[in-house]
Amino acid sequence: MSDHAFQRVSVIGLGYIGLPTAAMLASRKLEVVGVDVNQRAVDTINCGEVHIVEPDLDIIVRAAVSGGYLRATTKPEPAEAFLIAVPTPFKGHNHDPDLSYVEAAARNIAPVLKSGDLVILESTSPVGATEAMADWLAAARPDLSFPQTKGEESDIRIAHCPERVLPGKVMQELIINDRVIGGMTAACAARAVQLYETFVTGKCVVASSPRVAEMAKLTENSFRDVNIAFANELSLICHRFAIDVWELISLANRHPRVNILQPGPGVGGHCIAVDPWFIVSSAPDDAKLIRTAREVNDGKPGWVLDRIDEAIAAFLQRHPERSVNDVRVACYGLAFKPDIDDLRESPAMKITKAMSQRHKGPLLVVEPHIEELPAGLCNARLVTYDDAVETADVHAILVAHSAFRSRSVASDYVVDTIGAQ
Repeated sequence: MSDHAFQRVSVIGLGYIGLPTAAMLASRKLEVVGVDVNQRAVDTINCGEVHIVEPDLDIIVRAAVSGGYLRATTKPEPAEAFLIAVPTPFKGHNHDPDLSYVEAAARNIAPVLKSGDLVILESTSPVGATEAMADWLAAARPDLSFPQTKGEESDIRIAHCPERVLPGKVMQELIINDRVIGGMTAACAARAVQLYETFVTGKCVVASSPRVAEMAKLTENSFRDVNIAFANELSLICHRFAIDVWELISLANRHPRVNILQPGPGVGGHCIAVDPWFIVSSAPDDAKLIRTAREVNDGKPGWVLDRIDEAIAAFLQRHPERSVNDVRVACYGLAFKPDIDDLRESPAMKITKAMSQRHKGPLLVVEPHIEELPAGLCNARLVTYDDAVETADVHAILVAHSAFRSRSVASDYVVDTIGAQ
């Protein structure tokens, strides 16, 4: 197989990972064809604009499009490398992974594959997903050979390389973070390393197989989830004993070998709230601690809602002239983490949406990073921080946005999930 330099790369899926990756490759003067089923996203990108919020992304996309290095389309075209960065959500109520988007992407690119091409699965996936993708490709192109049957002599190279970036810092971390690359053969891994080294300054570390690379990403986020669950469980225990959990953690962390994380309203985002379930789904009898951590963190929004109900009841007890439908509740923050606009799997969003359904009175929402409320928030109104502080009766601080940490809410009816008060 040829190891010549890449001329054209195709990125399948132009979301929070795919578009930054496509833009980064294009910034290195590679011809990049982005593919997405969303025509609006395709049109936006071809105008040199972006449909997602990420610092510096708009600048790089504009330069790449105007320079002729990046364009988007809804149908795959021939290329020398294909990076698949499509969603891998759940299906059903048991948190089983849904690989239908990966399968659809594989079947869509199969007709344009040719001998010597590289296919990389970047989507965070359960163990075995890369091999499943290889089987889907092989079934669609029996005229080509694949690593699972021909090994090093295969026509097509296949690897897994999960993204490991932090929203809000994607454009920097795509470059500086190490990449874990698991090829189905050594030649597959080497070809993938060659591609990533066009823009990665961190190390491209080769795993012994795609399964190890898949498990590495799941392990990283499960480790973080377990540690967050410990902090969240502490917050429940401290509430029972009327102890300030943030004071407790600051004292415990003075031990030289203790570093407890900060509790919050739950865990959100497209990684930590999702990836551990892939392990649980694959090894349900063995992943006991990982499952428990997920249940602790998934249960935290319900606990926060109970605290808000208690605050409303306390307010009404002091103000018997008011009815529950008169109580103005303010929710501060909808994003899944501070200082971004990403609402995916956000516990703050879950809490606010539940409040909009269970509380019949006015609901004020403060989220400085969006311009309009998402669907599903009945009775809710987007307001400024100052408006909420001045007019709300009960305050729920849900996201540690910088703007919220710089000022405190002077009220006896505050549910502070982030330690801002």
